[in-house]
Amino acid sequence: MSTATKVHNTNTACCTLPPVRSDYEEKGFYKAYGGFDKVYVAGPKEPSKLALVCVFDIFGFKPQTLQGADILAEELKAQVLMPDFFEGDEPWSLENFPPKTDEDKQKLQDWFAGFANPANHVPKLAKVGKELKSEGVDFVLAYGYCWGGKVVMKSGSEADTPFSAISIVHPAMLSSDDAVELRVPLGLYPSNDEPKNEAEKIVDILSKKPFASKNDYVQFDSFHGFAAARANLDDPENKAKYEELYCTLIKFTKDVSS
Repeated sequence: MSTATKVHNTNTACCTLPPVRSDYEEKGFYKAYGGFDKVYVAGPKEPSKLALVCVFDIFGFKPQTLQGADILAEELKAQVLMPDFFEGDEPWSLENFPPKTDEDKQKLQDWFAGFANPANHVPKLAKVGKELKSEGVDFVLAYGYCWGGKVVMKSGSEADTPFSAISIVHPAMLSSDDAVELRVPLGLYPSNDEPKNEAEKIVDILSKKPFASKNDYVQFDSFHGFAAARANLDDPENKAKYEELYCTLIKFTKDVSS
């Protein structure tokens, strides 16, 4: 497992990424799938032997996150699915984050305890993975940002998980407890805003797993949200980190699925 704290642009995949844009319009389409009425589909209309499932952050479908799915689909030549995990409710407003009033802070906590409780969404994520497997996909990787990272970690610990590997990007509620029962390789990509001691505990726990050599860990020198909805792609430094993250995730996926 790599323990680098900063990624340098030495991966050849980075040189072939499509241009990252701040005024992005997604290339994919939406369909009903796996129990969801709305799922964003990047890449081919039908899955092949490799497929990815994304769990977005609390802000839902945003151009930065959709662009990431399109990048992964293009570079990996794989279908990437992004279900609408907030069907039946609404994503949190980006304009109201972080919440400023005590009332809004309490609303966010109540939301996390209720509809947005990560445990509520693990079965939904698993259903999508299982449907892909039933269609003949050999290797399904789930990745998640922030809140979605918690959902993905829990899903990767299920006894009957359909996922062959998982990755979490600037994960919220990061806890080494979630790694104890993890059953598949992990790409762990926190920012400077996540607790480093928890990330290092996870690295230690995974070093004792039978799949230890397949894990990856890079702490990105950036802020929580730099690769998803909170990314400011007009800022050169943020854009560079965004590109580095997707290069890293591409390489992890290629390595772990080969």
